[in-house]
Amino acid sequence: MSKHKMGWQPTPTKPSTAFKNKISAEAAPFIEELKLKCVLPENVNDQFNYLIDIYGRWRGRYFYFCGKYHSPGPNAISPEFETKFARLEYMGEDNFNLAYMRHTGQWFELFQEQTLEQCFAEMKNLPHFMP
Repeated sequence: MSKHKMGWQPTPTKPSTAFKNKISAEAAPFIEELKLKCVLPENVNDQFNYLIDIYGRWRGRYFYFCGKYHSPGPNAISPEFETKFARLEYMGEDNFNLAYMRHTGQWFELFQEQTLEQCFAEMKNLPHFMP
């Protein structure tokens, strides 16, 4: 059992590999749409980081939306780095909790027990879920 915001609830089981593949396939068009909006051609200013890719990744029962950035500056620690900007938490058959990464490095859950379609609609409408 885990302590959830609404009290103690049973811990959801991990999604099957087939279910993960299905959700990844359904997220692909949304990710492509984000890429068209947010990924710009190579930056001519070599001092600032810029977004070069957006992709999704499963870890346990979480599906993360990730951004990969290029860091061209002379003082860069590494040439590229990854950030996670949105998260779907699998809660059962077609139920997900939707969270975004705050500037503090903490996940903030905005929606609970949403369908995948509802999550994508919220992600399209709210600026919290942009890389």
